[in-house]
Amino acid sequence: MSKIVDKAKEFLGKHDNKVDEGLDKAGEQVDRRTDQQYTDQVRKGVRTAKERTGEGDTTQ
Repeated sequence: MSKIVDKAKEFLGKHDNKVDEGLDKAGEQVDRRTDQQYTDQVRKGVRTAKERTGEGDTTQ
């Protein structure tokens, strides 16, 4: 199982900008589907996910 985790971390590190784009799109979908009732929480979740993936956040 650790090989899978290592490969995932390697992928996230190499493609941090794409991961950030995907997280942004996912956040937009969640926000839209909840009629923007949880916008602040969604943004915080996306920001936290970006900080924990790859070598750091590549988008502001």
